[in-house]
Amino acid sequence: MIDNEHSGKIVMSGIRPTGFLHLGNYFGAIRNYVRLQNEFECYFMVADLHSLTTHPDTKELKGNVHRVLAENIACGLDPEKAAIYCQSHLYETGELYLYLNMLAYKGELEKTVTFKEKARLHPQNINAGLLTYPVLQAADIIIHRASYVPVGKDQEQHLEMSRTFANRFNHRYGNIFPEPHAFNYNQELVKVPSLDGTGKMSKSENQMATLYLADDDETIMKKVKKAKTDTVADPSQGMPEAIQNLFLLMKLVCDKAVVEKFENDFKNGSIRYGDAKEQLGKDMIAFISPIREKARNILENKQYLKEVMEKGAEKARKNAGKTMELVREAIGLKYF
Repeated sequence: MIDNEHSGKIVMSGIRPTGFLHLGNYFGAIRNYVRLQNEFECYFMVADLHSLTTHPDTKELKGNVHRVLAENIACGLDPEKAAIYCQSHLYETGELYLYLNMLAYKGELEKTVTFKEKARLHPQNINAGLLTYPVLQAADIIIHRASYVPVGKDQEQHLEMSRTFANRFNHRYGNIFPEPHAFNYNQELVKVPSLDGTGKMSKSENQMATLYLADDDETIMKKVKKAKTDTVADPSQGMPEAIQNLFLLMKLVCDKAVVEKFENDFKNGSIRYGDAKEQLGKDMIAFISPIREKARNILENKQYLKEVMEKGAEKARKNAGKTMELVREAIGLKYF
């Protein structure tokens, strides 16, 4: 239930249409979105314009957008409860982006971690869109006058910049925008570990170490059985990171009694990692396969996806339009 502190607050978040969604996306973000949509006014955006900053092959963009919509809906996002829309369908964002660019400074944009990293990786493609990425991201958020943004630590710098631009606008033109803050129900977002024991699951890193929501049953079992496990000479000396990761994955999808059984086996020095991975594989299949099949059915229904995008854009435009009326008036762009 919403308490008085959170009543009436607006939530906004963006989803990049690149790669296939994986287990980390679900437990790190989408599961939270599903809960948020039941308690707040929510706007969930497919960030198709952001993807253009690195000049991808746009022939694949349509399919990527359809897939990310289908997978998110299959995971529980409800177009009847939240506005689920494409960034490029909300034309008001471009206008606000222009105004915010007048309040953004070259020096501060060049210092952002994302810009420096992208400039290092793509030295021949340091375009203005890449430089002003945080400005567009700020426009995406504050155009809905959102107070809450469900993001992790890696996005905190961009969220800080969104607060900066909102406050600069308010200071110069009048108090229009609330400060957006990260919100995850006072919980740290779950970081799902990679199956190879190196960091977390990723769309673009080692694909055999990541469980995708589109993986078939055979692939899921194959990947889980290859998960890294260390031999342990003395369990009393503690649990190696690879084994901790295995148990973290089990706690996401296995029954509590099953996890406790294997934890006790570890403590007793009698654990059979092949059995543990076999159980984890079966439970992963039971968890992922219904999402995969539902997403596949949604993807085949292009008319439904069209209706979702149109309905989401209509909801988003209605709210953004109210904001832009206030913005134009505050700046002084209304001449009669």
